[in-house]
Amino acid sequence: MCPVNLNPVPLKMKCLLKYFGNPIFKSFALLTVLLFSACGETDKTEEEIAKITVDLKISRFDQEFANASANDIPQLKTKYPYLFPEQFSDSIWVAKLTDTLQVELSEEVAKAFGDFDQESEGLESLFKHIKYYFPGAQVPHVVTLTSDVRYDNRIILTDTLLLIGLDNYLGENHHFYEGLQRYIATNLDKKFLVSDVASAFSKKVLTYPRNRTLLSRMVYYGKELYIKDKLIPAATDAQKIGYSDEEMEWALANEEQMWKYFVERELLYSTDAGLDRKFLDPAPFSKFGLELDNESPPRLGRYMGWQIVRAYMEKTGTELKQLLGMPADEILKQSNYKPKR
Repeated sequence: MCPVNLNPVPLKMKCLLKYFGNPIFKSFALLTVLLFSACGETDKTEEEIAKITVDLKISRFDQEFANASANDIPQLKTKYPYLFPEQFSDSIWVAKLTDTLQVELSEEVAKAFGDFDQESEGLESLFKHIKYYFPGAQVPHVVTLTSDVRYDNRIILTDTLLLIGLDNYLGENHHFYEGLQRYIATNLDKKFLVSDVASAFSKKVLTYPRNRTLLSRMVYYGKELYIKDKLIPAATDAQKIGYSDEEMEWALANEEQMWKYFVERELLYSTDAGLDRKFLDPAPFSKFGLELDNESPPRLGRYMGWQIVRAYMEKTGTELKQLLGMPADEILKQSNYKPKR
């Protein structure tokens, strides 16, 4: 890594030109070539996916509850039994109808999402792509709700049901999130909603590795992100990984130096669990032990795993389903991964 501030423009980067010349221009040029070469095949695939029909049922429980009276509670319990735990009496739900926080949550969700049309289109497109790549997958019943900002469980996906806590997508600066750490609040934006659902699906088709090396876990998350490449191709890379545009730019510009860091310190095959906290787990930033740390994006190990998987798939043309069970070391070996210069 660069021994001094490595931040890319616009994050006060001072070393990049030494290593990359003009890294943003080179990345853009490479991207342009790749886009043109893959354009025909991608267009054909997207045309086939567009023809797929999915019966996507979306129920706005958040609106139904917000507009309900005490007399409506029994009917709602019958319609949505999974949202009304038996240990709670009806009086709890009746009281919640007029609870100040609940009322405000409902009002803020209504302001942010309105008719939910844009999100519905995004979800329909997602499940069309899922049916194309995973024909046996069921299309779940989508139910939107408020969850008292339980951001850890903002998306719950089963085979037949998808619960979305809309109060977790009101925008990073919403006053509901004032008590949250900044790195958590930044992902509570509706631009990440469909991406979060894609993540939830990917976890259903991937198995977390038993191998305890850092590489195995990097590649696991890389597979998750590559699945998103296929399921939500219209999303930006920043949306897929949960970065701001500036963080994405930082990762692209410093990819070569990060790879050198992992290789030269022999971290890839390390089983030190502390590396997860440094490079994989949600956090304010990645932890290289250098001055640049508090300016770096979080979860850069996932980003690197993503680039390894992309390189492997580009080189081998492996089918998506075959990728899922491939060992990480085999993927790295066959990928001939070399960071963009």
